[in-house]
Amino acid sequence: MEADDVPIPAAAAIVGLLADDARRRVVAALVLGAATVDDVRATTGLSVREAGSALARLVEAELVVRGDDGTHVLLAEAFRRAAIAAAPDRPEPDPTGDVSEDAARVLRTFLRGGRLVSIPMQRTKKLVVLDRLAQEFDVGARYSERQVNAILRRFHDDVAALRRYLVDEEFLDRDGGEYWRTGGTV
Repeated sequence: MEADDVPIPAAAAIVGLLADDARRRVVAALVLGAATVDDVRATTGLSVREAGSALARLVEAELVVRGDDGTHVLLAEAFRRAAIAAAPDRPEPDPTGDVSEDAARVLRTFLRGGRLVSIPMQRTKKLVVLDRLAQEFDVGARYSERQVNAILRRFHDDVAALRRYLVDEEFLDRDGGEYWRTGGTV
C-alpha cells in the first residue's frame, strides 16, 4: 500500500483501539518485526485466539494490512497521518515585510500569529527578531517600563528578557525609568 493510499484514521479511534492491552501488545510485536499470528503470539505471550482477535480489530481499523500469505504489516504511516491531522492548527508565519530573504526566513521561523514562538539563542537570529521588535517603538518617543512591557507582551511573556536584550544590543536605551529607541531599521 502506497503512503498516499493509507487512510487517515481518527486519532481518538487509535487511542480507543490501543486502550486494550492485547491490541497494544500486538502493535508492539508488529513494530518489533512479528508478521504472522504465530510470531505475534510468541512475542506477546497471548493465546492464538487473543492474538487473532486483536489482529482482526487492527485490520478492521485499517491500522494493519493482512497479506494473502497470512502476514501482517503495521501501517505506521496511518499513525503519523492521524497525529498530523489531530494536531492543533499552527498559525501561518507572520508577513515579513521588506526585509532580506535571510531575515525573512528567521522571522518566519520565530514569529507565528503575531507571537514569538521562542527567543532565538543564536545571536544573529536574535538580532533579526530584536530589530523587528524595535520597530514597534517610535523614534524619538519615550516610554515607561510599563509601556515597554505592554508592547513586548504582545510578542512574548518573558518581557524582562526581551527588554534586556533590546537594551544590551542597543535597540533601546534607558535612563531614569524611561526607554527610547536608539537602533534598528526604520
